[in-house]
Parts: sequence; C-alpha cells; structure tokens
Amino acid sequence: MGIAHEMAKKQREISVAEFFEKNRHVLGFDSLPKSLVVSVKEAVDNSLDACEEARILPDITVQIEQVGKDEYRMIVEDNGPGIVRKNIPLVFGKLLYGSRFHALRQSRGQQGIGISAVVLYGQLSTGKPARIISKIKEEEVAYEVLLTIDTKKNAPKIIKEEPVIWDREQGTRIEVVMRTRYNRGKQSVYEYLQQTAIVNPHAQITLIEPDGRKTVFKRVAEQLPPPVREIKPHPHGIELGEFINLARTTKAYRITSFLTSEFTRVSPKIAEKICSIACVYGDMRPQELSLSEARRILEAFSRVKLMAPPTDCLSPIGETLIKKGLKNVLGALRPGFYAQPITREPKVYGGNPFIVEAGIVYGGDLPKDQQVRILRFANRVPLLYQQGADVITKAISSVDWRRYGLEQRGGQGIPVGPAIILVHVASTRVPFTSEAKEAIAEVPEIREEIELALKSLGRQLRRYQAKKEKKKKLSEKFFIVNKIIPEIARKSAEIVEKPVPSLEPVISKIMNVVWIDEDVKKNGELIEVTVRIANLTAKRQRFTLFADYPLGEYADGDGISEEDYVRWDIDAEPVSYEYRHFKLKNAEGYKETNYYIDGINPNYVIGAEPLPGDWHIKLDFVEEEVSQDGE
Repeated sequence: MGIAHEMAKKQREISVAEFFEKNRHVLGFDSLPKSLVVSVKEAVDNSLDACEEARILPDITVQIEQVGKDEYRMIVEDNGPGIVRKNIPLVFGKLLYGSRFHALRQSRGQQGIGISAVVLYGQLSTGKPARIISKIKEEEVAYEVLLTIDTKKNAPKIIKEEPVIWDREQGTRIEVVMRTRYNRGKQSVYEYLQQTAIVNPHAQITLIEPDGRKTVFKRVAEQLPPPVREIKPHPHGIELGEFINLARTTKAYRITSFLTSEFTRVSPKIAEKICSIACVYGDMRPQELSLSEARRILEAFSRVKLMAPPTDCLSPIGETLIKKGLKNVLGALRPGFYAQPITREPKVYGGNPFIVEAGIVYGGDLPKDQQVRILRFANRVPLLYQQGADVITKAISSVDWRRYGLEQRGGQGIPVGPAIILVHVASTRVPFTSEAKEAIAEVPEIREEIELALKSLGRQLRRYQAKKEKKKKLSEKFFIVNKIIPEIARKSAEIVEKPVPSLEPVISKIMNVVWIDEDVKKNGELIEVTVRIANLTAKRQRFTLFADYPLGEYADGDGISEEDYVRWDIDAEPVSYEYRHFKLKNAEGYKETNYYIDGINPNYVIGAEPLPGDWHIKLDFVEEEVSQDGE
C-alpha cells in the first residue's frame, strides 16, 4: 500500500465546532479580559436583534458575578419574544445555526456563530455547562436547559431540560461560567454597553458589576428603529460566480423575469434593455446561460442607469441621534462645536447596499495634546478592538486634517487635537476582517464614502474655526467700541463744550455685527450668568436666543426655561445693548454656555451658532449607580 493510501486513512471531516475549539482566538477569545467583553457583546447583540425583530422596546440586564479566581458567571437577560422550546439547544449549542445568514438585510448577528461560541468558550475554560431559560408569550411556563456542545458532531448535548416557573411574560436568560478577568477601564464591558446605549437610544441596559455596583443606561427614545425589510441583491457590484449560481437555482423561466425577480431596482423595461445591450435573448432560460453571456450581462449592468438600493433594508442611526449620541458619551465635557452629522447616500459593494454616517465634536474640555478619540460602529454595534486594522481608522488617517485645524504630522495618521470622531457603517453584509467582527475590511467603496463624509465634517470644522478666529480679531474692535470711542466722544464734547454726538453711525460702520457674550459670577451655591446682546448694526434686530447650559439645574432667570435650556425673544434697537439673566444650582465645574440663535442671519452674529435642527430632542442620557443593597 502506497503513501497516498496511508495519508488517506488519516483524512477525515472536521466539525466547525472542533475547528473553533482549537482556534478560539479566531472568534475573539484570545485574552481573559477580552473574552468577557466578546461574550457580553454576542449575548446583547442577540437580545437587541430579537427585540427589534419582534417590535419590542429592549430591556436588557447584564450581570457579572465572580465565582472564583479568574472565573466569572456572565448573566444576560432580556424581555424579547423568547425562543421556541425545540430550538433552544440548536440556537445555543450548534455553531453556524441562525436565521439571518441568508437574509439580505441589516442585522447585528449574521453568521450564527456568536452565542454558541460563548457557550463553547465557557465549556472549554471551566468545563461547566451553560444554563438557558426562555419563555414565549403563548406558553404558561418557561423552559430551563443545561447544555454543552459536542465538538465532534457540532451538536448540543443536553444535560437537563425541564419546565420552570418564571415571573417574566416572555424573554430569554443565559448564564455562562467562564475563565476571564473583569476590568472597568478601556475596552471593558462598561465601555461596550455605554457605546451600545449611544447608538441604541431605544434600549434600556442595566449593568450589575461583580462589586454590586449597578449602572442603568436609561432609554431615551420611545420609538424603535423602523423595521428593516429583506431585499434582493443589487446588480452593481455582484460577482460573476454569484450571478451564475443565482441563474442556476432561480425558478424563473426567462432571463428578463430572472433579472426582475432576483435583483432589486430592475424593472421589466430595464431587464429588456440589459438583455439588448448584452446581446442575449430575453426569453432564454437562465439555466442555459453560458459563461460569456453571463459576463456580458454583468457588463451591461454598469451601462444602464439603476436607482440606488432601497434603504429600508438598512437601519442608519440618523443625523439627529448621532449628534445626541455624541453629547451622551461626553458626560461633563462640553465641546465648543458640534458639526452637523453626515449621512451619505446609500451605495453598493459586491451587490450589498451600505450607508456611511459620521459626526465630529471639537474643543471644550476635550484633551488638546492627545490623538482624537475614534468611535467606530458597524450595524449599531461598537467596535472596540483592532482599531488599526479597521477601514474607518485608515480613512481617518488618510484625510489631511491640517487643512481643517487639527495637528497631523505629514498629513497622515490619526490627528491630534480636542476632537471626537464617530463613524457608523450600516450594511446588509458588513465585510469584517474576521469572524470576531472587530474591524471592517478595507473595501474601496466603503473607504471612499467614509473619506467623503469626513471631509464634509472637516469643512464644517474649518468654518467654525474661521468664525472663532473672526471673533478673536473683532474683540479688539469691540473693546474700542465699548470703551475708547465713547470716552473720546465724551472728552471731545467737554473740550468744545457741545453735546456728545450720536455714535450709532460710527459704531455700526466699524462693527456691523450682533455680539453675544456672557459674564459669570459664583454666589454661594448658585452660578449667576449675565448675557449681553449688543446689536452693533444700523438695523433693528428681532430673533430668538437659546442658552444651552452645560451643567446644573435652572434656578431662576428672566427667560423661558424648557428642559435643559433657556430661551429669550430679543428685540434690539440699532446700536443698543440688551441684558438677560439666569441662575443655575448644582453647577460645579461650570465653564461656559453654548448659545444658539434663530430668526436672524447667522453671518451677522458673533458668539452664537445657528439653532441645530435637532433642538427638540431632549438630551437626557442618564446613568444611575446604586450599591448592592439598593441604597
């Protein structure tokens, strides 16, 4: 018997579970602290997807308990629709089992690996089974299942299964004991849940840490994201092999009906035009397509005008909530500038539609001598690891931020300055670099869209800095107008023994702006703010002024207090000064207020920005911390 026969005896099928058993790092379980974050991520992502698909406002609790040295129990419980009894072992005990892999729509989970990989890691690191409790609304009892994974067969091994009484109407709870390590700093469970709350404001997430500390990321939006709809592939970007496979398996009898039924944005008229350009008979059977004919059809796709893919298969965060999320993550830091977030038009890569969104904030208490902070998201999921390998980081590094006022050596690399950049990629198929879903691969179409969004934000930043520089230069003129010119006029009038002349024409000619600034005094526990509105133009100015104070509670004032800001209606005569007042309590660390104006051309105003379009959104992202005994 030859060597080939000897080698053939050793060859056998490898189970996917057996593969990941020996290569757990591929799924992200490559260090003790990271293993816990990845486990929480997979469980929370599943809960959010299930709740949104069932149109339920998510209420998720994550609890971490220490049970030994470097051994913790992770508990994740949700109020989702629950899992049918017979599917519980398959969902948690079989890798590559799921409902979203073949669906062309945006979702957090796509591969059917995540939560079963968490069960596998717990089993490998501690030898203990996972405990799952799930209840659906139609049944009176929940079902508790203890299971492990048979890695040779990639199948669940049920240790115990029995009905239990559970006080929830519906939901799912999973408990996994694993070898890991808990921390609360960067790249931690806390940071992951905090960022998850930023881009999922409709969810309420509770974290109970090993020391009993409880943090509630409260729900700040009562509406779920619009439901996503499953779509067909878009013709732009589809690969030849995939096109041929679709043609072989379609139920359509004609090429034209195949094109209209298997692809989105292809109407019967466009299908006929494609066949004409490709020199293919429209009534030909798709299964009879030759390789050259299929290639000609793909080339014809690029020569016809097709609408962009529908966006109802995607769930972008939206410009309003991006800005709100940026405010939420900053805590007490008050940047001087919030750029209007950018949501790009949907594009296609490889037949998959995607949308890029981006936002930036600048100044305030953000550190000036450090690299800008980058917040990366894919399908509303934070990306905490492999920042350097991510297309988002590469796109940020390739933009010449020196043109927009940030430091950057050589015009490349992550810029340095007081800024936070948020980028979100939403797609029906996010091209991750690995099964761990930690970084987005460098797809040229995605990178180009990110760079265009960032440059648009950069132009806004440059305009803001130019206006800030203008105010700095005008400060000297403002001092002359307020101090020197009136004094010169008074002295001159005394010398010539004539009345003080009218200064309005001179002042308006020198300044021709509406100047807004503030004077802040501390009076005991109160912060007293005096707002000066100087109309240094030759016209009467009527507008509304908003004061978005950073810290504290409104105590008193002459404006209209609404939620977390004060509003005044201003009616200022030419070359006149108006004063408004408000007081704040519990405002320790107060620095300055952001002022916004409405009803006046912002080009004439120094010291206030145009009223943002999302002003009606209440910015009340809340964290509550209580001790273990609830006090």
